[in-house]
Amino acid sequence: MDKIDQALEILKTALLLERKGKAFYTQAALNSESKSAKQIFETMAEEEDAHIKYITKQAQHYVKNHEFLAPEPPPEEDDATAEILTEKIKKEINAASFEAAAISAAIDFENRAIEVYSNRAKEATDPTEKEVYQMLADWEKGHHHLLHRLSEQLKEEIWNDNNFWPF
Repeated sequence: MDKIDQALEILKTALLLERKGKAFYTQAALNSESKSAKQIFETMAEEEDAHIKYITKQAQHYVKNHEFLAPEPPPEEDDATAEILTEKIKKEINAASFEAAAISAAIDFENRAIEVYSNRAKEATDPTEKEVYQMLADWEKGHHHLLHRLSEQLKEEIWNDNNFWPF
């Protein structure tokens, strides 16, 4: 496979990955009984949509010019809103709920995206392509961090609520 075909295959994989993520988050939001969890899933679906638009723009440019566009920095994460939602979610759901299971599955989605983007950033020989995939990996790491933190807090809540601690 030549360099152009390989780059296009990775872009296709990235688009498919992001579309699956958007579909997952959209469905999780529709099925969530927690207003706060619904809001987080809707936000994550919007983020996946932003990734789709970004990757589509890169793919269209690459097909036409056989080069990547210089990466744009991802939007800043709203940590304050995420923290407020995290506190609300902890009150609305428990660690054995649909929402908690969806959060765990979402972590797996984010891990897969990080792996794909990080690996391509390491393998790419074009400096701009490396930057693009590293930026995407970092963007996904922000999502992973939020979801992982939420999952850990839910786990802590159920341990505390059920007196699982032996000490």
